[in-house]
Amino acid sequence: MHHLLLLLLLLLLPLLTSASRFPLHEPTVVMTPPDNNNHTWADFDRFLHAQRGAEVPGMSELKKYFARFGYLPTFNASNDDTIDDIYDARLASAVSIYQTKLGLPVTGTLDSVTISSIKSPRCGLPDSAVGPGPIRRFAFFDGQPRWARPAPATLTYAFSPDGVVRSLSMNDVRAVFRRAFDRWAAAIPVRFIETRDYVSADVKIGFFSGDHGDGKPFDGVLGVLAHAFSPDSGRLHLDAAETWAVDFGNEKSLVAVDLESVATHEIGHVLGLAHSSVKEAIMYPSLSPRAKKVDLRLDDVEGVQALYGSNPNFRFSSIESDTSPSVAGTLM
Repeated sequence: MHHLLLLLLLLLLPLLTSASRFPLHEPTVVMTPPDNNNHTWADFDRFLHAQRGAEVPGMSELKKYFARFGYLPTFNASNDDTIDDIYDARLASAVSIYQTKLGLPVTGTLDSVTISSIKSPRCGLPDSAVGPGPIRRFAFFDGQPRWARPAPATLTYAFSPDGVVRSLSMNDVRAVFRRAFDRWAAAIPVRFIETRDYVSADVKIGFFSGDHGDGKPFDGVLGVLAHAFSPDSGRLHLDAAETWAVDFGNEKSLVAVDLESVATHEIGHVLGLAHSSVKEAIMYPSLSPRAKKVDLRLDDVEGVQALYGSNPNFRFSSIESDTSPSVAGTLM
């Protein structure tokens, strides 16, 4: 009997060792995308199709959003005691104004298109601004400030020695901003020159986290991506918490943000442009993760040339119209 068991064991041993080396099923490798719901406005889905007059837990956060970006200007967004969770008439009015300003279907309700827009990562500056007329297009800051220097003007820019992100090389960051400045310089008689003297530079660029001393704290991943100030402040700040990308071929994060797109937008603010209602324009306030949008459109050019005049070498044939299809805003 023992001989039979031993013989059987000897016959089965090669099969057992083979199975251990070559399992019947390959292990499944699951690539988990980064948590895309940890940014400031991810849970605003709860307000989808909310009815006017309803009380919805957390609606006060939506009111703070609209107050922050200029749609409820009389609200104190920092005072929790003055904002309730009621979908009241003032909020309904703010929704309609928001839809009009950003070129959305004006339904006056919190529909899916509006909620999607509200949740989109965006620039931190308010959308309230002075436009040139009733037509939806470019806009200026109140008082129409500009860099008042004789043409052709020269503006210097520098990078903060402390406000950096370790995930990007400074050579890559400098190259990105060089291209972004060159796009605006091609349209107007203004030259941009990098300097290493951060203190005396006209435009001061840096990556910062949270409360960084300018009264406009950043909020972490997505949410507000960056902000800049009107002339002639020259401050341009980017949220260091973002996954900044200079090449989506190398950066695979689903929440990666294209640095060049944001840089080009914020330079528009530095020059005096406020947010545009034209979705295709660089100065439209929002940008989706993994989207690239770097080419000036007609609306951007007309706006900045209204402030500074035209570069003598500029030709409108070199830019796309605001309605033509472009890969500039596609996801990568």
